[in-house]
Amino acid sequence: MTWNSTMSSGYSSLEDDSEEYFFTARTSFFKKPLGKVAESKDAEEKEEEKERRLRIQLSPDEIRLKIEQYNTLTRDLLKMSPGVGGVYTGFIKVQMDLRRPVTVRRGRGGGDAAGEAFYLPRGVSNTLHISSNNTVRQVIVALLNKFTVADNPAKYALYKRYHRDEQVSLCKLADGEHPLFLRLSAGPDDDTLAFVLREQQTGEVLWDAFSVPELRNFLRILDKEETEQKEALLRRYDVYRRSLKEALKGARGGAP
Repeated sequence: MTWNSTMSSGYSSLEDDSEEYFFTARTSFFKKPLGKVAESKDAEEKEEEKERRLRIQLSPDEIRLKIEQYNTLTRDLLKMSPGVGGVYTGFIKVQMDLRRPVTVRRGRGGGDAAGEAFYLPRGVSNTLHISSNNTVRQVIVALLNKFTVADNPAKYALYKRYHRDEQVSLCKLADGEHPLFLRLSAGPDDDTLAFVLREQQTGEVLWDAFSVPELRNFLRILDKEETEQKEALLRRYDVYRRSLKEALKGARGGAP
């Protein structure tokens, strides 16, 4: 499988992907109170079980019918295609909403993970061609590969954004859920359902989860931001100083 590493939106394919993904994170990215972790895990497991039951209840003929209905409603060329045994392929769009810098690999082959760190433009989206068997975790890995991000995939989560009672809600998806089935069930309208990639819920950052090159990159970014903020502050007070001097000069009738 080859990935297009350009920063523009486009699409990647998971349809013919037979790779298995394994992760060996030393520690979790964020620390949460144990009660909150348990509640979140229970909610994710319930959503995954609900989706699994619904998937099982649909026969291949019912899935084919839903695909036909979906394709008649879609306003673009991103249609779904039925396969064998109820498996099907299609497209999902994922919006990148990352608030922290990411570490990008220097080489296409991924041999050097200690690349540069920078902020991905918020709001940029990518279209993935996936199978109904692909899980949330595989979609996250595909997105990170698309943008050549070297960070641990466990640091990120996929969310679904939807409208309920005239309000926009955001819900984290469990790793085992199947995004294409959710897309098929909701229909092609992004206002009904949209996918968003974000960092895991924030809490106390465990800095030892990062490599030394990542930490150095973060320090460089913070130093740059600190310098820019200091320069902006000095410029602002310089303007205030000049304004005060002009005001005092006017109050004295032009006297020095």
